[in-house]
Amino acid sequence: MKTSIIIPARLASTRLPEKPLADLFGKSLIQRVYEQALKVDAATDVIIATDHTKIFDHVQGFGGKVVMTAASHVSGTDRIAEVASKIDSDIIINLQGDEPLIHPDQINELIVLMEKPDVAIGTQCQAITSEEQLFDYNIVKVVRDYNDRALYFSRQAIPAFRDKAYKEWMSSTPYFRHIGMYGFKREILNKLTQLSASSYEKVESLEQLRWLQHGFQIHCIETNFQSIGVDTPDDLENVRDILLKGMFR
Repeated sequence: MKTSIIIPARLASTRLPEKPLADLFGKSLIQRVYEQALKVDAATDVIIATDHTKIFDHVQGFGGKVVMTAASHVSGTDRIAEVASKIDSDIIINLQGDEPLIHPDQINELIVLMEKPDVAIGTQCQAITSEEQLFDYNIVKVVRDYNDRALYFSRQAIPAFRDKAYKEWMSSTPYFRHIGMYGFKREILNKLTQLSASSYEKVESLEQLRWLQHGFQIHCIETNFQSIGVDTPDDLENVRDILLKGMFR
């Protein structure tokens, strides 16, 4: 099956202005994400999808493949759906444009999942290892059924124990954080963009709850790869420190 990796990139960012263009030792953040995606053996194409000429020109400048999309899209899913409608790939990977240390094998894991005939939407999760992560509202949690299908995503810690103190939760059951990289069968993307916003999505501010509430299945597999999303200036400095110390290959 033919697989394309699409990286949505918006210039606007409240916490880190012009984030995709942030410098990481002579290469922009978006260039480093793009170059990691090029290392994915199972992918036949890597495309950056943007709505701003500044990013478009920058990507063309370093030789990357880029498509200009409508400025009216409210989510990365809508943006990649526009690009996906113009290509003939069977599988679309929505790779976040703010993870310059993403490991190619982590993306390959998701592609292997997406090659299964019964999987229309796929994503990943990772074991939570600290109470700080568990009770952080910025970290999205997921619970799954026995077939690795997501039952629910929440900013709250789920499952919740009725009869245990918070300090006992971590030792009582495994918890998983959601990793925000998605795989889609191409034909499903147009259906998703036609869905109306759902009540759970509005409450939690999580787009994937729209898909679940409308009856779509999301398969969610565990990964052991660690990556760092860049949302703030502190995150950017953390990545620079890792690169400077030669801790990333």
